[in-house]
Amino acid sequence: MKINKTDKVLQVYNNMGVNKANSNKNKLGKDEIEFSERAKDYQFAINKFKELPEIRMDKVDKLKKEVESGNYNVEGRKIVEKIYEGINFDKKV
Repeated sequence: MKINKTDKVLQVYNNMGVNKANSNKNKLGKDEIEFSERAKDYQFAINKFKELPEIRMDKVDKLKKEVESGNYNVEGRKIVEKIYEGINFDKKV
């Protein structure tokens, strides 16, 4: 038995392999990334820090007026409390 015109059959067969390979590429999932809770907290803190103005002019003006008028009084206890708050904040972050 003699089979003629096998080139068309081979072409179809070869194309099926290519189509399967292309369909497998389309089925692959996309990469995903998930951040830890610590990283999310860190990002939240950075964003809030960026929202703060560099210089709070209302406080600067108030203190400047108090110094010029001689009414500025430094309370040591408040300074210590603020330093302590800063230390505790650094530990949390």
